[in-house]
Amino acid sequence: MIALVQRVSQARVDVAGVTLGAITQGLLVFVCAEPADTDASADKLVAKLLKLRIFADAAGKMNRSVVDVHGGLLIVSQFTLAADTSGGNRPSFTGAATPELGQRLYERVVATARSQHENVASGEFGADMQVHLVNDGPVTILINLLA
Repeated sequence: MIALVQRVSQARVDVAGVTLGAITQGLLVFVCAEPADTDASADKLVAKLLKLRIFADAAGKMNRSVVDVHGGLLIVSQFTLAADTSGGNRPSFTGAATPELGQRLYERVVATARSQHENVASGEFGADMQVHLVNDGPVTILINLLA
C-alpha cells in the first residue's frame, strides 16, 4: 500500500459541496492499494499511521504520534498515488489495485483505524472529492509498504 501522510492543523473532504469528513490537528492520509496488497497490508498501514512520531514534543522534536496528541485521522482514497509517468506525459495507473480490491482495502483501512482510534473521518471511495487542508510544518511523508 502507498500512503501520502500530511500533518495538518485542519483538513476536510467535500463531495458535491457536502463535507463528508473533517479533522483539526492530525493526519490527512491519502491511501492507494496496489494489486498484491491484502488485509494484512491494510492493518500494517494503520499500525504505522498510529505510531508515526511526527508531532512535536515539549522540546520541539518529532517524538509524538497522532495517538499521543489525540489528533484526528482523515483517510482519503487516492489511486493516483500509483501513477507511473516513466513512459511519457500521460500517467499510467496500472500499478493501482482494481477498483474492487482498492475499495475493499480502503474500507478495511478506515474500519481498522476506527476500531483503534477515537477520531477518524474519511472520504468516499471513487467520488470526485475536494480536499481542503492546512499542512502543518509543512510535514509530508510518503509511506510505501510492500505487500
